[in-house]
This record gives sequence, structure tokens and C-alpha cells, in this order.
Amino acid sequence: MILRRVLAALCAVAALAGVQVISATPAAAAPRILYYDASQAQEFVSVVHQGAQIWNSRVTNVRLEPVPAGRTPNIRVYADNGWPRAQTTSLGNGRWWMGRTAVNQGYYQPRIAAHEFGHLLGLPDRRTGLCTDLMSGSSAPVSCRNPNPSSREAATVNANFATTVTVAPQTYAWVG
Repeated sequence: MILRRVLAALCAVAALAGVQVISATPAAAAPRILYYDASQAQEFVSVVHQGAQIWNSRVTNVRLEPVPAGRTPNIRVYADNGWPRAQTTSLGNGRWWMGRTAVNQGYYQPRIAAHEFGHLLGLPDRRTGLCTDLMSGSSAPVSCRNPNPSSREAATVNANFATTVTVAPQTYAWVG
């Protein structure tokens, strides 16, 4: 009986001090941070940042951030004259290229950047031809200006980073 009173008194003092002793709901896990290096993306650096921000505004379990000095990036972004493509080494790790071929053909640059980040976040190509599906890639019309993942795509990424799911290394390439 005395022990219960002492514990009750301690809880009351802690509550008055603003300390939460017991929580009915678990605390939300912090998002996993993936660092990307856009230093070799040449003229596409700003669109790479835009692609990262698109994902950051749509998902909660992972966050894409520019790599700070002295840290090794999870993702490296390059620019070249080929088609956009990505190579994953594991979920959240790998590299992707902002290919000028797609840009020169008129594909929307923020959509390309968000699409390629999508591969590193565990999404495969889904050649649905629909502008509403970010991962439809080049199967959507060149006129498509939607850079946002669908709710299904965002939910998949959130699920990927809510657990310890593993994704085998893959290579993804746009096809014109």
C-alpha cells in the first residue's frame, strides 16, 4: 500500500513537471534520412533538389536531403547525354542519371527527377502510359507535366521504409 502511494506521488510530481510517464500510443518513428549528392548533376542540380522535395512533401517514413560535408551519400546523381536511368544497390542506395535525351525530347524535368528518385525508394517502372502514375515514366506522353507520385506510389514508399524490407539491386532505364 505504501509503495502504491509513493509511486502515485512520484507520477503526480512528474506530471506537474511536464514529464510524460506513460503513453497510450507509441511515438512515431523518425523518418529515415537518405543523403543525395547532386554535385555531378551539372545543369540539373536545381531540378534534382526539386525532385527530392516532391518526395519529401508526399511521404513520411523517408526524407531525401542534400549530403552534408564529410558524409558519404546514399544516392549519387549524374548528368549525361543518354536516357535517364537508375541503378540501385539496395533500398535507398544507388545512383541515377538525368539523361539529356529525354530532356531534349521534351519530357518534364521535375517528373524525370522524381521518377528516378522513385527507383531508389524501391519503385519499379510501371509502363501504364498514365500521366497520373509517376512510375509510368516515358510511357506517359511527353506532354505530361505531373511530377507527383500517386497515392499508391507514396503508400508503397512509406511501407518500404516502415519496415526492414530489402530490394535487390536493379537497373532502370527510360525507353524512348
